Amino acid sequence: MLGVERQEKRSITGDERDMHILVCNDDGIDAPGIYALAEELKKFARVTVIAPDRQQSAVGHAITMQYPLRVVPFSKNGEFFGYAVKGTPADAVKLGVKRLMKEMPDLLISGINHGSNTAINIIYSGTVSAATEGTILGIPSIALSLTTYEEWDFGVAARFAAKLALKVKEKGLPRGTLLNVNVPAVPEEEIRGVKITAQGRSSWEDTFDVRRDPAGREYYWLTGRMHVTDEDPETDQLAVRDKYISITPIHYALTDEVQRGLMKGWGL
Repeated sequence: MLGVERQEKRSITGDERDMHILVCNDDGIDAPGIYALAEELKKFARVTVIAPDRQQSAVGHAITMQYPLRVVPFSKNGEFFGYAVKGTPADAVKLGVKRLMKEMPDLLISGINHGSNTAINIIYSGTVSAATEGTILGIPSIALSLTTYEEWDFGVAARFAAKLALKVKEKGLPRGTLLNVNVPAVPEEEIRGVKITAQGRSSWEDTFDVRRDPAGREYYWLTGRMHVTDEDPETDQLAVRDKYISITPIHYALTDEVQRGLMKGWGL
């Protein structure tokens, strides 16, 4: 059976390598962002990489129930790198923690995603969903994105992830709360600082291009653009626009408590 060699959990004092971090993503195990993240974290922690075997962007929190999940060891640059799961980001985390790993990790970091996960994107994001699955399993979790789809140096985001990982180790997170982090794609010297933000309300203006395949059959291709409606500079969307690293604490509990209270008076 595939698995990570059993190691006894120890209190995290002194040697930071006692910290064990699970790394996942939604861009696939061969993406440059996850490699940059894992290599940076290995400087001070034990790292286990378990990630989808291919691109899984915008799959949300989907899990696989109708097909078998297959796992293979994955090598990069001639060396073992991690485990590739033929499934979604949430599959990779769930399977990794419940079956492949012999101990619970101290922290889960999902990323580095290629493209922002702000505002409404959080709902669709496989990157955020991998971290959400971590919180469901009781693991302090971070979702990390770089706000560009162009080729870019992931080093700045990776180094900030390492800094934040150590801070989360020190301070802790409430069960069920994850940190959604977006790093602006600008030179490091242009980053103005860090903002603790709220999720923005901006959303996508979706359109469907009508196209035809070589046989002349019609099909549709989803496109669109982000329609920015936020005005508060303390929201994630505007923070990264203003060249701040955005950190948004989010929770998977979805109940609208205010509306719940109002509806108790509906007489239903």
